[in-house]
Amino acid sequence: MKEEKVILVNENDEQIGTMKKLEAHEKALLHRAFSVFVFNDKNELMLQQRAAHKYHSPNLWTNTCCSHQREGESNIEAGKRRLQEEMGFTTELKDTISFVYKAPFDNGLTEHEFDHILVGYYNDEPNLNPEEVSAWKWMDLEAIKQDIERKPDVYTEWFKIIFDKYYQHINLKTDASNR
Repeated sequence: MKEEKVILVNENDEQIGTMKKLEAHEKALLHRAFSVFVFNDKNELMLQQRAAHKYHSPNLWTNTCCSHQREGESNIEAGKRRLQEEMGFTTELKDTISFVYKAPFDNGLTEHEFDHILVGYYNDEPNLNPEEVSAWKWMDLEAIKQDIERKPDVYTEWFKIIFDKYYQHINLKTDASNR
């Protein structure tokens, strides 16, 4: 199988090249990524537990899915593709906020990403790809926030960062609409 490439970007999310995914993570180079947050009608977030054989962050809980855009692929197209590949369904997605983060892993790799958070809604059960995902669950945002504080080691490094950014974003929106 051909190794995936990532899109290298500058701090303005402008493409400056491409590189093999593993090499970009070894060199901690900034590249474009997306994180999908799928909610149900109860405003619970669908979480996935990464498969046990993943080369980093195995068995850890994280957002619905995330990955990297392919060259020529929009954020939304990439999010829908990966949602289908990992979770076995697709839904409409909306591009919300984006930001840069850096998260090193114990194995020497580093996620240094210009991340776009994509939000969608879905109420059924996923059809998990066992190569990617071992389990899933719905969780309320407040419960996730408290669980991350109590048991940070059961969540991926990037999820702790992107959840906090998204949580701040929705609380800022709520505060502004209450004024």
